[in-house]
Amino acid sequence: MSDYQYDLIVIGGGSGGVRAARVAAIGGARVALAEQSRLGGTCVNVGCVPKKFFSYAAHFAEGFEQSRGYGFQSEHHFDWPTLRDNTASEIERLNGIYQSLLDKAGVELLPWHARIEGPHEVSVNGKRLTTERILIAVGGKPRQLDFDGASKMVSSNEMFSLDTLPKRLVVYGGGYIAVEFASILNGLGVDTTLVYRGELFLKGFDQELREFLRDEISAKGVKLHFNANIVGIEESEGVHQVSLDDGSTLEAELVLSAVGRDPNFDGLGLDSVDVALDESGFIEVDDAYRTSTPSILALGDVIDTPQLTPVAIAEAIRMVAIHFEQRRPAPINYEAVATAVFCSPNAATVGLTEEQARQRYDGLRIYVSSFRPLMHTLAKDDARCFMKLIVDDASDRVVGVHVAGADAGELVQGLAIGVQAGITKQQYDATIGIHPTSAEEIVTMREVTRR
Repeated sequence: MSDYQYDLIVIGGGSGGVRAARVAAIGGARVALAEQSRLGGTCVNVGCVPKKFFSYAAHFAEGFEQSRGYGFQSEHHFDWPTLRDNTASEIERLNGIYQSLLDKAGVELLPWHARIEGPHEVSVNGKRLTTERILIAVGGKPRQLDFDGASKMVSSNEMFSLDTLPKRLVVYGGGYIAVEFASILNGLGVDTTLVYRGELFLKGFDQELREFLRDEISAKGVKLHFNANIVGIEESEGVHQVSLDDGSTLEAELVLSAVGRDPNFDGLGLDSVDVALDESGFIEVDDAYRTSTPSILALGDVIDTPQLTPVAIAEAIRMVAIHFEQRRPAPINYEAVATAVFCSPNAATVGLTEEQARQRYDGLRIYVSSFRPLMHTLAKDDARCFMKLIVDDASDRVVGVHVAGADAGELVQGLAIGVQAGITKQQYDATIGIHPTSAEEIVTMREVTRR
């Protein structure tokens, strides 16, 4: 036993922090976890989980309309408080599950703010605790903007507890959160406009997929305003006057700021220790998640890896294996991490974009298909889905998959296994499809769209 009170103190009770604490404690380590807010972090409380509930709700409206072509004629009324309150109840239940998991693993929960005081010392609730290792897993927070009236905007955190839905919404941003909330609120009947400073939202995704989503999301009623910045907001009698740098003005009862997230270092005490940050403000770590102070570790949204819950969990498991189980699993293949955007239509992707692949490989085969799903035919719905495979010509390996359409995430999760394993296009071609499904298109694309 060491001279420290703990083997590990985890700061942050999100998905990465909780998993690290649990796995280390189950293996016999003396672990404490400090979390001043609700367990589960952003994902459970104000992110992935409640957002997916809201996304389901938005799709119901579309589904009810489509059902008319199948003989259903009932009228439906949406009640915002029911969705909001049922979601809140489920989140509270999940908070309890996280608490139970920690208790069963033998993790000591410290329900207060924690501050790092030194390489092996943390202050919590007025007490100084010593530990062999400290893990920073505090996640992120909405990025703050500075212009006249910026304080009148809400962040995604507040979107889950609105008293009432606005009649009109302006969403400022072009990433996951912005595009998802624009689709969700539009689907719930809110007049929605998305403003983004760039030429096209979802920067970093495949260009062709982005263009397809632009057209489909616009066709569903979201007003898209690209190449513009909000420069000022004034409020009068509950209506926000939103001024853009192109000289135009928008009116809305609510303005959502969704311009990104930054590491949540508030009050953490990084000024008390040697923890180097990169030029983007993330903590620099080595391949064992050690910071420039070796006893202080970091993972999840505070380091420069994909800001996704499953990534933080995978990093937590690998960190515990290295530091507490004396083994070193293979590095995480971040290029094979699948991700989804729960807009309408859903989009999901794994592997390289076409733009990335062209920089890496001498020759590519690109297969693209866009079609109206079978379900939409009787529904008289013109919405289409999109599928794209990127193949390295030399090895025949499928190095990128991009899908937009109903339940795209469910489809791409399975396809990600193949990309991770190095599946070839020939193996796709040899696979018999399930008919009639949209998914069978993935294994029946034979004609090269371009090289």
